[in-house]
Amino acid sequence: MKLWKLLGIAAFAGVAASGVVAARNQRRRAAYTPDEIRERLHARLAEASRSE
Repeated sequence: MKLWKLLGIAAFAGVAASGVVAARNQRRRAAYTPDEIRERLHARLAEASRSE
């Protein structure tokens, strides 16, 4: 029984940590202006075109 409780707590901690990482990434993406996003996409496209 103790093992199941420990596994449950570990699973809960893993889900919580995943949520924190996802929220942090979302805040980082939301901080970009539309011009910054456009510039980044153009840079990625140019890099992909060069690698082909």
